[in-house]
Amino acid sequence: MIVAVALCYVLILGGMALVRREGLSNQFAFEVLGFTALAEAGSWLSGTLINPILFLVVLYLVSMRGRLLVDLGTMLSGRGRQRDAISTMQLALRLYPDRATRLITLVNIAVVQLRRENPESAERTLRAVLDEASQKGGLGAKYESACYYHLGLACQRQNKPAEAVAHFNRAIEALPASIYARAAERALEQRRRGKDRGGQPAG
Repeated sequence: MIVAVALCYVLILGGMALVRREGLSNQFAFEVLGFTALAEAGSWLSGTLINPILFLVVLYLVSMRGRLLVDLGTMLSGRGRQRDAISTMQLALRLYPDRATRLITLVNIAVVQLRRENPESAERTLRAVLDEASQKGGLGAKYESACYYHLGLACQRQNKPAEAVAHFNRAIEALPASIYARAAERALEQRRRGKDRGGQPAG
């Protein structure tokens, strides 16, 4: 039973990743299958059956550990606890996430860096994300838009208007219907009015 649950889990989340244009993660599939094999071995050795629902909950927590920590870090950042947010997201990076999760984590770290008034660090982080994504993939359209939007903010706050405008436009091109594209449009309009605005979590 749990083998069927694991296979359905891989297929559903893998399909969602394809829809988000993140690509298929071999690491994710191997982790799920490896955890399932360990659970099956433990069940066989102990002679007990594993509750499929409990197995699915634990499997979700294990396989989505990085994204759950990013969500927690985003919540902490929204409450003004930027140092705790950075620590939580750095923990996510230390737990060996797959490429897509690692890139998402770095984008969110850059958002926190912007909130801590450190646009230089945010710019370095976001450029590194875009460089890796361009070479190896793993960054979905939503997060690509988020990346360019926050990179535009980072450049704007360093008095790099031409680069800021270019990145805001790339955010719009990446996913026109996203909240980051709309935020980029507002940022472009506000630039014409000589204003700036804060960052948004990349969630």
